[in-house]
Amino acid sequence: MTGARGHRGPGAAATAVLCAVTAAGLYGCSGSGPSETPPAPTRTPAPATPPVGISPLTGLPARSGPVLAVKIDNVPAARPHTGLAAADLVYVEQVESGQTRLMAVYSSRPPELVGPVRSARESDLALLRQFGSPVLAYSGAQSALTPLLKAAPLHLVSEGTTPGAFRRDPARSAPHNLYVRPARALATAPDATHAKDIGFRFGPAPGDGTPVNSRTVRFPAARYTFTWAPEAKAWHVAMDGRADGPLAPATVVVQHVTVRASRFHDFLGAVSPYTVTTGSGTAEVLRDGRAYPARWSRPDEDRGTTFTTPEGAPLNFAPGQVWVLLTGTG
Repeated sequence: MTGARGHRGPGAAATAVLCAVTAAGLYGCSGSGPSETPPAPTRTPAPATPPVGISPLTGLPARSGPVLAVKIDNVPAARPHTGLAAADLVYVEQVESGQTRLMAVYSSRPPELVGPVRSARESDLALLRQFGSPVLAYSGAQSALTPLLKAAPLHLVSEGTTPGAFRRDPARSAPHNLYVRPARALATAPDATHAKDIGFRFGPAPGDGTPVNSRTVRFPAARYTFTWAPEAKAWHVAMDGRADGPLAPATVVVQHVTVRASRFHDFLGAVSPYTVTTGSGTAEVLRDGRAYPARWSRPDEDRGTTFTTPEGAPLNFAPGQVWVLLTGTG
């Protein structure tokens, strides 16, 4: 083929070779074609501080953080508690002899110290699944339960395995003197799941509700009284008739569940209760000085719990700390 478009002489061929070399990034192309500069190497940016968003556990602005759950003693000798006011979420569970134990969940602002720390129960396995793979700080568990804890998607931290994450208070008697250092506990599990949606919704209250100044929730051998404090826009907490520090949740959920015997018992032979947190049932939500009837639903252990009005509309919580009391239906 002849003509200006089809003919390529030796100079053009050399230019083409040079351009091909340029594409390989070896040196610049010169001649009849345009000059090209190799792209600058891609740099991976340094990890940035997590942006401030809205915590799915409190509805308040917070940086994304891993989840730490701490089992906390709650007999009178264990009070006052340390670090409980900083929790995003607090569960109240029934244990042996009708007493209760707390599970405090931290992500937004873990304090320096939390406790007193006590042992885990079988019910914790199902309750914690909704958080993904959180860190669980606890004092131990009965030997038959330990294999189940190790098989669960949990990062286990106890005094026996991670002594540097705990300290004993010499001013208190055992077993009510063990405290966890959240920063050290979280450092053992850099891949722990960050806080995620567990079903809670935050926003304006429904248009109805019954005015309530205080509400007492009873377990077989423990009671909790929540008194509305308008100036704080929160509920002051008293346990067995005594206030325990500046505890002031914005929302209190009384969730009616099935409490049955578990497969395990304590060292005295008392059977440990098992709290069923999957399925559905009724509840009462306290917020803004009013009480709202509710229904709860949790289809399986891997999902969180949704709360709705009796008619099925989402029931918003007030932004702030949430307490969920898992009480028997009977």
